[in-house]
Amino acid sequence: MQKPKISIAKKGNVKGEDGHRIFSVRIKEETVAALDKIANDSNRSRNELINIFLEYGVLNYEIIE
Repeated sequence: MQKPKISIAKKGNVKGEDGHRIFSVRIKEETVAALDKIANDSNRSRNELINIFLEYGVLNYEIIE
């Protein structure tokens, strides 16, 4: 079964949002490189992309017991 893809629209140069919390995570170098490429291609920050991917995961998960 093919997983649905996340669509990321290119963004203009608008910055600054409130209502976020800051915390640290460890990420593999390969994942950082992939995020940086997507960030460059979409004109978004790495942080914005991580939030998009996390939100998608939170809304589209399944716990298997």
